[in-house]
Amino acid sequence: MPKQIITLCYRKIIRPGATLLWDKMVHDDSYMEFKMQAQNYSAGTSYTSYAELIRHFPNAQKLPAMVSPAITGYVQQLNNIIPDILNTLGRRFLKFNTFQFEIINSDITDQDKHTIAINFFSEPLLWHDKIDNYLLVSVYNDQVAVDDEVLTNLFQLQPYLNIHSIASPQPLSKGEGL
Repeated sequence: MPKQIITLCYRKIIRPGATLLWDKMVHDDSYMEFKMQAQNYSAGTSYTSYAELIRHFPNAQKLPAMVSPAITGYVQQLNNIIPDILNTLGRRFLKFNTFQFEIINSDITDQDKHTIAINFFSEPLLWHDKIDNYLLVSVYNDQVAVDDEVLTNLFQLQPYLNIHSIASPQPLSKGEGL
């Protein structure tokens, strides 16, 4: 199989009743910020759900961007390592460059309806092979020659993990690298 450069996207969904401390704090703080920001659209109306606000106020599409700063500090605590994705040694290894906050559902009167997602986009990876339900990858470095030895990670494909983009590398011959 020819090697490809891939970027992965992991969609971490955080629902009401989250049990992990980090998830719970992100859920609670994003809900409090949603309630505050949604008042800009819901004041004087009977609309309380995120879906109603979007339907009746097109500018309410900005709510995810308005709520996102409330969770940025938590995302920074991850030190650019995507949570929940482990290699076969049980270690988190997948670094992310960017993230996108998403409100799936919410209601300013009921925190139990607040469901969010954080989409993490990985740094570029070199995809070496697929073995059953596992991908073998290494960190992509355009300065590494074709025959150079690289460290790899083997990890299992799982729900909410997607190959976001794919490209073919421009191989360096020996002597062209560093």
